[in-house]
Amino acid sequence: MATRNMTSAKPRRSDAIERACRKKGLRMTGQRRIIAQVLDAAEDHPDVVELHRRAAEVDDRISLSTVYRTVKLFETEGILERLDFRDGRSRYEQTPTEHHDHLIDVQSGKVIEFQNAEIEELQRRIAERLGYKLVDHRLELYAVPLKPDDKERRGE
Repeated sequence: MATRNMTSAKPRRSDAIERACRKKGLRMTGQRRIIAQVLDAAEDHPDVVELHRRAAEVDDRISLSTVYRTVKLFETEGILERLDFRDGRSRYEQTPTEHHDHLIDVQSGKVIEFQNAEIEELQRRIAERLGYKLVDHRLELYAVPLKPDDKERRGE
């Protein structure tokens, strides 16, 4: 099964969110620019509280409510996508240009992005078998790390 883990190889321009905002005609205040830069630099899927913490390291005048309003605006404009991974926190990522799925480590909260052509084809075939044409989907796998003895049994 060819699964490509996208977490470590996430090619992204450092100003992609700011460029998307300008393209949408959004006015870029200094605080919005900082929030956009923090989001662009994120290699994880931060929630608003974590975004605020990171933005406040750059400018301590940025309030939590400013981060909430900015994230909501970016989401409404299709620049950010909100993700809910069953932990009670909405997390955010730049709206992907390339489809990917997520595996969530329920112990650590780590989120791994991956792509798998076999899974994509299987989902398409299932929809077709049920009389539908698949137009979109989201796959989230919730997992715990294998224990050392589990890995031995699998021959790793």
